Amino acid sequence: MFFKKIDTRIKYVILIALLLFFIIFLKIFYIQVFEYKKLSTLEDELISRELPIVAERGRILDRNGIVLANNLTTTSLIVIPNQVEDKEYTAKVISKILDVSFEDIFAHVTKKVSIERIHPEGRNLSFDIADKISSYNLPGVYLVKESKRYYPYGNMLSHVLGFTGSDNQGLSGVELLYDDYLKGTNGFIKYYSDAKGNRLEMSEVYEKPTSGMDINLTIDYKVQSSIERELNNIVDMFNPDGAWAIAINPNTGEILGMASRPDFNPNNYRNYSEEVINRNLAIWKTYEPGSTFKIITTAAAVEEGVVNLEKDTFYDPGKVKVSGATIRCWKSGGHGAQTFLQVFENSCNPGFVSMGFKLGKEKLFSYIDLFGFGEKTGIDLNGEATGIIFDLDNVKDLELATTAFGQGVSVTALQQVDAVSAIVNGGYLLQPYILKSISDSNTNTTYLENKTTIIRKTVSSNTSKILRMALESVVANGGGKMTYIDGYRVGGKTGTAQKVENGRYLENNYIMSFMSVLPSNDPKVVFYLAIDNPKKTALLSSYTTTPFVRRILLDLITILDIEKQDDQKEKDYEWYDKKYYEVENVIGKTRKEAKKLLTGFDIEFIGNGDIVVEQSPSAGERYYETGKIRLITE
Repeated sequence: MFFKKIDTRIKYVILIALLLFFIIFLKIFYIQVFEYKKLSTLEDELISRELPIVAERGRILDRNGIVLANNLTTTSLIVIPNQVEDKEYTAKVISKILDVSFEDIFAHVTKKVSIERIHPEGRNLSFDIADKISSYNLPGVYLVKESKRYYPYGNMLSHVLGFTGSDNQGLSGVELLYDDYLKGTNGFIKYYSDAKGNRLEMSEVYEKPTSGMDINLTIDYKVQSSIERELNNIVDMFNPDGAWAIAINPNTGEILGMASRPDFNPNNYRNYSEEVINRNLAIWKTYEPGSTFKIITTAAAVEEGVVNLEKDTFYDPGKVKVSGATIRCWKSGGHGAQTFLQVFENSCNPGFVSMGFKLGKEKLFSYIDLFGFGEKTGIDLNGEATGIIFDLDNVKDLELATTAFGQGVSVTALQQVDAVSAIVNGGYLLQPYILKSISDSNTNTTYLENKTTIIRKTVSSNTSKILRMALESVVANGGGKMTYIDGYRVGGKTGTAQKVENGRYLENNYIMSFMSVLPSNDPKVVFYLAIDNPKKTALLSSYTTTPFVRRILLDLITILDIEKQDDQKEKDYEWYDKKYYEVENVIGKTRKEAKKLLTGFDIEFIGNGDIVVEQSPSAGERYYETGKIRLITE
């Protein structure tokens, strides 16, 4: 009986053992068949390590393909602490080569991590230093290639391009706004090691990085170079608190050039203050515009039909009283009787006060809103300001009067350029933009192409035509004479605005500006220049900004291939002006006859004959008085 019980127990034990064995078998089968991929992945994660390979950022180019931001291949230092055999020796060697403390490097090589990047000392190493480290063949020490952002033209276009951080991420400007397109996808080298960090004999995996997309800007390198040159000249000559300029295609909204001072070198942005690197004054700074704002008032008055520039007249006594305040004209004693076109040419404040009252506050401020003041233009750059416009409920007679000639309101340079572009392009307010296109250099395809965006209609084409004529009259007869270019129809308007600080106007501290249109009858470019508190100069923009603007406009004529025209307004010459005259045809004339016809020019005869057979400049060309004319005789 006793043995029978033992036999039964053994049978139960065997049965249970077989059942357990069967369960284990089923579990193993399930794991091997159904969870194989999961386990394989877990195993791979446990024994695999990755050495990162940073992708190259996409390039930034101008509208014609000139590279404005590129990449340099550099080397960075990485250690795998578990593979470092002699930690003290390794730390000593690396610290000596990098010229950093032993303690810092020792902390890196003894860190309880799978992979440790030596940062920042081991980033962007020169080839010489990388070769020195490599020559020691230190176990667990690796050199990996990386890409460093490089700006070949230094300070040029710095606020527009922006800059990148130590991890190649965009931090400002185009680099920040289009970072998702520029940054690309990083690659890696995958290798395998055991729990102690010893490298296993398994095949490595190389994942190639994918470089970012290229960004083409609307910027024209040649236009930008001209602007940068003259801003540098302004800084050298006047030591201003700041200066900024914008060139825009008024028919599309494309920014052709934009720069400000102070600027910075994005290759070494850490050497500059945050105020300098983060303030693109052309879109960030708000200020009273002064007389350039009179373009807005005049456009509104013409559109509403409250003045006819050439027929309606105004008598300027030199000052006008509004709500107890005296508003003076810059000319002592005033301009007397003048048409409203002359009011515009002469930038006569009392005349603009009259124009403002003819419009009334509701109409004037409705046009200010219509032209986009008080709101962002929407340009694809960070840091744009909105400016400050009076609330209509707070506008009394004095606020209406001062706003009419550009005082009391706060605007940005870009808002002014965008508004004037709308006035001269036929009346269409456009959204300004910097991005022209995005292309994928890996596949040679265009991913995105930007287009002109019309925000709204502002004034009629007839008003636009009248204002273009008025702007040309300012250059021919008014404060813009120094920007006059013979044979080319230039329009423009000066601005001299007293600066405000803590609610008070500063003494002898002005922002001087000039708004120009070229050519005035068929605008290809609107260009604006402002100088903040220039030192040692006349306190008038007509003398301070205009020489620099003229030089840039001469460059723009060549760059944009603008042709000469015969029907520009004749300049009202001053005594110091260089006068231009049409060259007479003297071919076939005798020496004596040629001299008589070309009186005032410096004539040089080439040859011993008496009859002229060739001349330079040619007949019909305009040439400056006292200029040398060469006549070839038979």
